[in-house]
Amino acid sequence: MDPMNRGPEEYGHDGIDDFDGNGIDDDGSARPGRPPRDSLTPDFGQPAPALARTVRLVSGDFLLTVNPVDGSEIEPCPPGERPARPGKRSAADRAELRRASMPPVPPGPALPRLPLLERQEERERLVRLLARGRSVRLTGPAGSGRTALLNAVADDCADLAPDGVVRLSGYRRTPGELLHDLFAAVHEAPLHRPERAQLLEHVHEIGAVVVLDDLEFGGAALDELLDATPECAFLVAATPDVAAPSADSHLEEVFLGGLGRGGGLELLERAVGRVLDDEEANWAGDLWFESEGLPLRFVQAGALLRQRDQLRADPHAFEEHGYYVETAVTPVDAPFDSGADEHDVPLPSLADGAAPAALLAARLSPSARATLKFAVALGGELPHQAHLPALVGDTHADAALAELVGCALVTPVGAHYRLAAGVRTQLEAAGYADEAAEYALAAAQHYAWWSGHPSVTPERVAAEADAVQAALAALVATESGAAVLLARTAAPAFAGGLDWGAWERALRSGQEAARNAGEVAEEAYFHHELGILALCGGQLDRARAELEASIGLRGALADKRGMISGRRALALVADRSGGALPGGRTAAGEEVPDARYEESASPPGGIPATFTPSAAAFALPTPPPEPETLVTSKATPVSGAGPAPSRRSIISGTRRNLVAAGAGALLVAVLGTVVTLGATSDNNDPPNDKVTTEQTAKEDRDEGGLTADEPRKDSTSRSDTPGADGVAGTSDDPTPSASDEPSDTPSKSAKPSDTSKPSDKPTKPSDKPTKPTDKPTKPTDKPDPPTTPPTTPPTTPPTTPPTTPPDEESPPTSPDNSNSASGPGAEDRI
Repeated sequence: MDPMNRGPEEYGHDGIDDFDGNGIDDDGSARPGRPPRDSLTPDFGQPAPALARTVRLVSGDFLLTVNPVDGSEIEPCPPGERPARPGKRSAADRAELRRASMPPVPPGPALPRLPLLERQEERERLVRLLARGRSVRLTGPAGSGRTALLNAVADDCADLAPDGVVRLSGYRRTPGELLHDLFAAVHEAPLHRPERAQLLEHVHEIGAVVVLDDLEFGGAALDELLDATPECAFLVAATPDVAAPSADSHLEEVFLGGLGRGGGLELLERAVGRVLDDEEANWAGDLWFESEGLPLRFVQAGALLRQRDQLRADPHAFEEHGYYVETAVTPVDAPFDSGADEHDVPLPSLADGAAPAALLAARLSPSARATLKFAVALGGELPHQAHLPALVGDTHADAALAELVGCALVTPVGAHYRLAAGVRTQLEAAGYADEAAEYALAAAQHYAWWSGHPSVTPERVAAEADAVQAALAALVATESGAAVLLARTAAPAFAGGLDWGAWERALRSGQEAARNAGEVAEEAYFHHELGILALCGGQLDRARAELEASIGLRGALADKRGMISGRRALALVADRSGGALPGGRTAAGEEVPDARYEESASPPGGIPATFTPSAAAFALPTPPPEPETLVTSKATPVSGAGPAPSRRSIISGTRRNLVAAGAGALLVAVLGTVVTLGATSDNNDPPNDKVTTEQTAKEDRDEGGLTADEPRKDSTSRSDTPGADGVAGTSDDPTPSASDEPSDTPSKSAKPSDTSKPSDKPTKPSDKPTKPTDKPTKPTDKPDPPTTPPTTPPTTPPTTPPTTPPDEESPPTSPDNSNSASGPGAEDRI
């Protein structure tokens, strides 16, 4: 049975159904039987699959699918599914919506409506201010009758504004939530929650008298609400402990106090239903002085006097049943019973009159007292009357609401009831909170079943949000498992019902409960939902943090579906933030190269000589070489490393912007072979084969010293005499001199020139090792034209010995085109 949709047969409106499903109408004719219900469990004892209630709604530019199983999914809203501009409701629709938002009417006979006493002056003043378009704040203590006065003023202002009167509740609501409530009350927009800019645009055009009760904020937050609705006149009611409006708000202040002594006596007589005697009038005078004339205290005192009249009529009624029960009228000839004498029942004490909750509750029905225990356990929130039969365990427990309203132990707040001011404290002192944990757990289990039922709409769950959140708050620290289950089932319903304030509070309570219970999967779900909520609200940093936390937890659990959903949402965050995610990662977690930096610097201290480039170094083909002047530099050995690298080393990288695919693939293969052979030869060469100062560090690392103008192996310009490495045919073999055999390319001098410019004429090789330059010269980006060649060799002998002395047995090496550090051929090197 759905507790929020009771069948008509429970109230006796339909005919009595027999066991075979056939019904009998009032005229005795047979009625066709109802179709048989589907089996709750399929064959072979397998449980029926649970139906997942998904809701698709539009939030700003996003299409949100609320999925209670794996987490909500969000995507950009396709143009075809974008809702049209919402239209305004008609007067009849607003009236129907207002009736639906009122508190439920208690079952049973209608309760008498008490008059509004001594409030006519305030009532007329409020109507005049609102008619002039002014906003007013009505301030009064709890129990002063603010809600009754607001109801009367709302009836008087029904025709003042084009959009009529809008009744809102500020109980546990923020300014943003109230703006969405105002939008939903005036505009017809099902499953559409506009973003902030759209919301402000819509509410800016609303012209209505907004009656806002139980406001809980003031100051700048109240200014935000008023500034967003310039065409509305607000009548807000708050208690004195709420922050005052700012000085620039231009709100009119109206203070509401207690009733006078005469007004208190009249209200007490209306509540009792008869004229007070002298003793009762004196007692009421003392109560007026003690309660400062608050109307709530006189209504509760009237309930005490009614119970006293019931005791005077039947003094044993409460003793037998625990509460008053109507009995048969005593016959006239019955013997006189002294217990029925009205003078034997004393008046309640003044303390009972000032704090009457415990005495009033003691004379209520067991269902009403159990309902009060649930309300105390839920922080003062009273469950809807349709839930009371399931919670209390009595099919007629919904009638308890009429008892509580008649005794003024509960008052309306928005669309539901809660304990009146001061009642919870009085009941806790009377022992109604002794079993609060058990009652809160029972309420949480009931709401978890009910909110997850497929037949219950999200709007009905959202209407019960205050009681559900109270159960969550009561169990987060003590019964974390039950709190997680309740938050897991209620949070998606709050989202589908467009009560996103309740959605966020439920998610945060569930996240805390899951952390306390150690349920990692549920904690990841709540992180994911909080990230979706933050993304819809434009809070990108918070959304990124929540989604990354969810992805991390789900990755630890190997939850692939959850990770995919989180990464999709994270990709939207990256798209809205205008760049890649922090750390150079995509939404899927892969590393992304930073395209803004095309060239990286060499690591300090040089690069190890035996370094083998990784596969990442050959991921892209090598671009065509660019001419550049190379200058022999003074190598500085580093421990564990080779000579200092030149500017064109593999690791430091050069300009690699334009790439030819075919040439790049060939160069990758050649470079890999050369690097592998170079690394192998370095490990196997004899100790006397070292790099000399005449050689640049470029030979071992700059792509194997391969240049575009090197002669082929069968060229006659290469000598058969081995070079410094002892192997003939390598790049360091001496070349024939100009006197022996002409060469296709001019030879280069092994001696450094006086200037850093390359020579345009070949010179004879020197018998002595060349002197290294004192300081390394930074190569230029573009080659300079050759200058006049030096006329004389340097006269100063080298002051610094070479790093490795040349082999005495080997003849001095003559530089060739591949090893020369200067000359025209160097410009074409790679």
